[in-house]
Amino acid sequence: MKKHPWRAAIQTLGINATVWAYDRYIREAGFSYISIHSVKDNIKRGFVWDNDPFSINLLDHPFHGSFYYNTARSNGLSHWTSLAYTFAGSLSWELFAERESPSLNDLISTTIGGAALGEGTYRISSLLLDDSKRGAERFLRELLGTVISPSRGLNRLLSGDAWKVRHKYYKYHDYEKFPINCSLTTGVRLMADNNHLFRENSNLFLEFNMIYGDLFKNSTSKPYDYINITSLINVDGNQPLIGSVNIIAQLAGKYLEPLPGHKMSVGLFHHFDYFDSELVNKDSKVVPFKISEAAAVGVGMCYLLPVTKNVIIRYRGHLNAILLGGSLTDYYRNQLTGRNYNMGSGYSIKSNTYIEFGKYGSFELNLFDYHIFTWKGYRSEEVYSDPSTQGDKGNTQLLLINAIMGLNVSPSAKISLGSFYYIRNAHYDYHEDVLSRTFEFRLGLKYKF
Repeated sequence: MKKHPWRAAIQTLGINATVWAYDRYIREAGFSYISIHSVKDNIKRGFVWDNDPFSINLLDHPFHGSFYYNTARSNGLSHWTSLAYTFAGSLSWELFAERESPSLNDLISTTIGGAALGEGTYRISSLLLDDSKRGAERFLRELLGTVISPSRGLNRLLSGDAWKVRHKYYKYHDYEKFPINCSLTTGVRLMADNNHLFRENSNLFLEFNMIYGDLFKNSTSKPYDYINITSLINVDGNQPLIGSVNIIAQLAGKYLEPLPGHKMSVGLFHHFDYFDSELVNKDSKVVPFKISEAAAVGVGMCYLLPVTKNVIIRYRGHLNAILLGGSLTDYYRNQLTGRNYNMGSGYSIKSNTYIEFGKYGSFELNLFDYHIFTWKGYRSEEVYSDPSTQGDKGNTQLLLINAIMGLNVSPSAKISLGSFYYIRNAHYDYHEDVLSRTFEFRLGLKYKF
């Protein structure tokens, strides 16, 4: 694909101009009334930690960043160059498009989280595009690709690629080089209130999972040649619409064969994790958990062990540095925005063991351990409006233990039964420590396509 760096730069600024015009002339939002004086004030005051709600800071901003990123990628630029464009788009917005102090956490989450969501959606849209198609099928493919990656869809319209018919190089994904494994699980999710079995609530859910590429191939070594994306959608009930988004992508890797039949991959991985919950029911007093690693990178090892002809074990372990994360707090509250979480950095440890039992089914065991430290916090609520604070000073650990049993009912469908146990251990320098536990069960039908 031919590179268009200047067109990408103009379109990146166009995204900011469009969003600013909407905020200024349709929403008439106070922060959008900018001037040369507001720009000077922003630069003079410097970066702060803002008080936007959890979902805005740690999911919406990365989603916004994916627009910048996909603008560069759809103009033929590489992953690393597109990351630079994402940073430039976010920085210009923070300095020039608002009359509020620029937000350091927005800059980090929009840039690094935006790259994770951006490359993921870019690759998914590539699965749909096929320039050899015509008519209704072509229109539907282009439409879905645009919904998933709007910036790419716009560029295809501007260039005319959206309707050009080709009979050579018409696909945008090589299925032999990068195999795809997609599944959708639908069912019922039951969550307990504060670890009490008979104080629970249930809701319908959808869970989408896509594994792009194969870590156990020599060809999977460039950034995002391997991506694992999982997203949980709560259809009804008290829980947030988006319950979780999890992305693991390989940035660089090395394939090895330590023993005959054994396969191994080691490398550097980019992580994006977002877990959100609300009060289980109207009588609940404690929100179970909120935690995010919006910007994280670390080392990982993946191992494939064939036990018998039909039994295969896959193991994946990761150790990550969290550059920016967020965690639920029991004390910090912002009355204007409803913010109820701390920001900070830290580390995470992840372990995944997946066992296939041939035609019968599978068993999966996950252990996720997140530890986030708030570096600058205060004792008194009177100073919570200080823009330099990240929340309550202290640290929070969330341990998630998850076991999933799958029973095959056909080659493409299985019954899925999952149990999840959450342990949140919060230590505060100026408040009492809090230990909370909760669990949930999920029963669903998983369809592979």
